[in-house]
Amino acid sequence: MVEIRFHGRGGQGAVTSAELLAQAAIEEGRYAQAFPAFGAERRGAPVLAFTRISDEAIKLRTGVYEPDVVLILDTSLVQSVPVMGGLKEGGLVVLNSKKGPGVWKRELGREDVSVASVDATGIALKELGVPITNVIMLGALLKATPLVVTETLEGFIAQRFPRIAEKEIRAFRKAYEEARVE
Repeated sequence: MVEIRFHGRGGQGAVTSAELLAQAAIEEGRYAQAFPAFGAERRGAPVLAFTRISDEAIKLRTGVYEPDVVLILDTSLVQSVPVMGGLKEGGLVVLNSKKGPGVWKRELGREDVSVASVDATGIALKELGVPITNVIMLGALLKATPLVVTETLEGFIAQRFPRIAEKEIRAFRKAYEEARVE
């Protein structure tokens, strides 16, 4: 089983990212869960979302406390939230950042993990005209670890955002191409 924890802020789409990834895994014949963890927070407040993907039925019904992957939509959270908490040795961190993976490994103090980074905000502004990076970050995630087939996920992106599907998929692909992984 692969467990992913998404860190974002309300309104950035962390919950949507978790759901899209789970839908793609289910479409490919695997088991998956996606769920958020937040209270009455408002737009901009820290939000958690989780996805589990497995080849066997998933019986866990708890949050993800020891993730294999941590995806961070907003790097300002690194200073205020324990984003690295419980990340397994050899795990993966995916960040929305212009900084390279090597810089992040040092800043996070975790040389034992893989790091992927992409300027998702820059891509979002160019391709979508708004700084919403959820789908874009999924492109970087799949570049770093092929959890699902990109075309499967693109199908669910098109369903979720029918009016802007072409733009979202173009941004997703751009992130896949531009993500740097170490």
